[in-house]
Amino acid sequence: MDVQTTTTTSAMKRTMLIINCIILAIGNCGGPLVMRLYFIRGGKRIWFSSWLETGGWPIILIPLLVAYIRRRSRSNSPTKLILIKPRVFTAAAVIGDLTGLDDYLYAYGVAKLPVSTSALVIATQLAFTAVFAFFMVKQKFTAYSVNAVILLTVGAVVLGLHTSSDRPEGESNGEYLLGFFLTLAAAALSGLILPMVELTYKKAKQALSYTLVLEMQLVICFCATAFCTVGMLINNDFQAIGREAKVYELGETKYYLVIVWSAIIWQCLFLGAIGVVFYSSSLLSAIVITVLLPVTELLAVIFYHEKFQAEKGISLFLSLWGFISYFYGEMIKHNKKMNSDATETELSTS
Repeated sequence: MDVQTTTTTSAMKRTMLIINCIILAIGNCGGPLVMRLYFIRGGKRIWFSSWLETGGWPIILIPLLVAYIRRRSRSNSPTKLILIKPRVFTAAAVIGDLTGLDDYLYAYGVAKLPVSTSALVIATQLAFTAVFAFFMVKQKFTAYSVNAVILLTVGAVVLGLHTSSDRPEGESNGEYLLGFFLTLAAAALSGLILPMVELTYKKAKQALSYTLVLEMQLVICFCATAFCTVGMLINNDFQAIGREAKVYELGETKYYLVIVWSAIIWQCLFLGAIGVVFYSSSLLSAIVITVLLPVTELLAVIFYHEKFQAEKGISLFLSLWGFISYFYGEMIKHNKKMNSDATETELSTS
């Protein structure tokens, strides 16, 4: 492969990475806000709200259908409708069940904790991801990536200062503590899931493509939704939806709009996260998620008129600093690789 082809491929990869980061940002910032809107206006079904986090999985069928039509038009031989093999399917199904559990843990935390506290706890996902990625996929750390992890973690700690002022009124200590520890468990589980996805890519034993990534995501979200569906059936959530809609503060029509958009926006989070893992790494996916937490805080201030303490501004600054540090290190590494490839090409042609 010549230098020009390598450059073109690298540019396309960066473009797709940026697109997936944008999709991830939409889901990561919008998802918690819409879920919070559901709870603060009268929604109370935790299993249902967790179900909505992956319930938009049929959306993935649209790009998969487009990809199939394109493959079929470009090939003269019979085209496979499904690319995923049993080995990858099984791994995706296991990850999907874990994702379903993670959805419930996270939804419980959002229902019981103030935004500042839940954001602080969820931010620990970055540390969990870094540890799991190091052991599971042999993630290589540079001075820039370590600096990014430290800055983002410190930013998360700063974000959690003075959270008592946002503590919900009338909530018992038991409920508050349970929400805290379940949210911490959600962060740890999320930190495990991203490296598991990356490990599945590495052990797939079949050609990796974005179509395969979409098929994996479809299986993951379907299994996660099935997991939450069982919880909804046990908790009688399906029967309660109609009653809840009638007494919703914003009205019955807006209730259904909230849950539909919740499913759509949350799907952006999962599609973006798995795309970032595919085009880069699980560590970068966790870094993008973490750097967006203070952005979510700012949006909560704008839309829900929550308090904006100085700590949130400092957290935003540290998060952006860490984000820039990571990408600066990646840019240096990329330039070194390109120069090395160019030198090898010159030596081989001389």
